[in-house]
Amino acid sequence: MFDHCLYFNATALARRIEREWADAFAPFDLTPAQGFMMRAVLAKPGLTPGELAKILVISRPTATRAINGLVERGLIARQGREGDGREQSLMPTDRAKAIGELLNAAGAAMTRKHKDKLGDANFNEVVDLMRTLRDALD
Repeated sequence: MFDHCLYFNATALARRIEREWADAFAPFDLTPAQGFMMRAVLAKPGLTPGELAKILVISRPTATRAINGLVERGLIARQGREGDGREQSLMPTDRAKAIGELLNAAGAAMTRKHKDKLGDANFNEVVDLMRTLRDALD
C-alpha cells in the first residue's frame, strides 16, 4: 500500500533500527541518542553544545536537554571556554571514559550485524544514499 512512500518506509526503518540500537546501549543504561552523544564527546572532548548538535543533526535545545541529563548522571562535565564565558566545552568524565571502548564496541557490533545482513557494498550504499537525501532535503 505504501511501497513508494518515503515517509512510511523511512519511519518504519527508523523504528526498527531504534529498537536494535536501544538493545545495544541498554547495558550502559543509555538510550541510542545518549549513546551516540557520549561517543561524540569521548571522540572529541571539548565540543560545544552547538558543535555537538551539528554532529548529531539535532537542534541545539534538544542537545542541551540531553546534555543536562548526561551531566546529572555524571557522564559529561561542562567547562567554561577560555576567553569566552558564554560558551562551554563538554568533557567526558572518568566514568564516561571507563565505558568508552565498550560503547564503541557496541556500535561496531551493530555495524557488523547490519553489514552481515546487507553486505558491505549495500550497507555503504544505503548509508551514503540516506546522507545524500538528508542533505538534499535541508
